[in-house]
Amino acid sequence: MLRLVIPKGSLENQTLALFEAADIRLLRGSDRDYHGTVDDPRLDRFSLLRPQEIPRYVEEGFFDVGLTGLDWVRETGSDVQTIAELAYSKGNVGARGIVKIVLAVSDSTDITSVEQMPPGSRISTEYPNLTRKLFEDLGIPVKIFMSYGATEAKVPEIVDAIVDVTETGSTLRKNHLRIIHTLLHSPTLLIANKQSWDDPEKRQALEELKILIFGAVDARGKVLVKLNVGKDDLEPVLEVIPALGSPTVSQLAHGDGFAIESVVKKTDINVLIPTLKARGATGILELPITKIVD
Repeated sequence: MLRLVIPKGSLENQTLALFEAADIRLLRGSDRDYHGTVDDPRLDRFSLLRPQEIPRYVEEGFFDVGLTGLDWVRETGSDVQTIAELAYSKGNVGARGIVKIVLAVSDSTDITSVEQMPPGSRISTEYPNLTRKLFEDLGIPVKIFMSYGATEAKVPEIVDAIVDVTETGSTLRKNHLRIIHTLLHSPTLLIANKQSWDDPEKRQALEELKILIFGAVDARGKVLVKLNVGKDDLEPVLEVIPALGSPTVSQLAHGDGFAIESVVKKTDINVLIPTLKARGATGILELPITKIVD
């Protein structure tokens, strides 16, 4: 039985929803509980911790498997097994769900690149190790100040620049900051303790969890469209209907029409349905999808 740890904070709600969609129910007595049970035979119990703590605890074997950001694996230098990259963040899924660790300066400065940072610059960050490596590799001595929140508010009165996480950059822009360098693109990672990964029984359980979680991530933002179409309208309908691969087309048992199924983006459906109707489709159904497993 595996011990699971998931991130508390900004990723918490998305992670809980992801496991629910994967039919892995994480059960707590209340939203304030930091520990709970799992309605799945492969998992014993789960805990919630700050994402920056998770890599080290997984490395040390307190947990078999966990979710955290690539940024915290790199920042802590933890020796863990990466099982999968999961492109989701607190606000987005897919390519837009990968956050960035960036160097930002006041938009009143003329500095446009990290190489232009003056020696002795003051940098506020929650990522001292990533920041130190960046400037050591460039040969620029800087003063690093550990930040415990509201990092963007410290420029320019307290520090000259910050290294911080951003999803859209809107908070930085709102605080009159400009990104001049990206240190890292950081997806959410499914990680495992290396000893657990080397155990055949635990590895099989971990691989099965990966299939379910990947299936839930891939299904987000997609729906299944089913419709019927007459023989003469088949090609016009196929011209406009998108699909993951190609639509499934089956001949109806009675008559000369066809049944079509296709997975499409939820964002496209309001435009697609009237278009399909105008091209002769009938009996159009839009169905939710919880998993897509290749």
